[in-house]
Amino acid sequence: MITRTADALRDGYEISTDPGRLDTGLVHRWLSTDAFWAIGRSLETVERSVAASVNFGAYDAEGRQAGYARVVTDLATFAWLCDVYVAPEHRGRGVGTLLATAVRDHLAPYRLKRVLLSTLDAHEVYARVGFAPVADPGKLMMMSFSDS
Repeated sequence: MITRTADALRDGYEISTDPGRLDTGLVHRWLSTDAFWAIGRSLETVERSVAASVNFGAYDAEGRQAGYARVVTDLATFAWLCDVYVAPEHRGRGVGTLLATAVRDHLAPYRLKRVLLSTLDAHEVYARVGFAPVADPGKLMMMSFSDS
């Protein structure tokens, strides 16, 4: 578990992987009502996804949750960064970049072959921390059992 303390705070924000700090109800509300990729996602689905992932919470100086990201990984070969969300009142302050940086730094010691993500409009945020477009997207395939 990581908790970034005073020396790693940026603009008053702290990133933590402590699951006890997450407000899962708030994360559910953000994702199910405001995140286009998760509109309508059930609380049960959010709770199951949180339980099976490495979670990153962003917290403001008063300790209120300001953002969220989760990583699905085997910590050996692969990870998928997903459900990155920054509360509207905290956007434009570098919280997304801070979350992506924390994910990168947390995963670096595992020397994973690939860390993937999908983004519609935040390419520059992820590029700042080392993500690049997939070299051969034709190799990627997917299967979906539901819309959530």
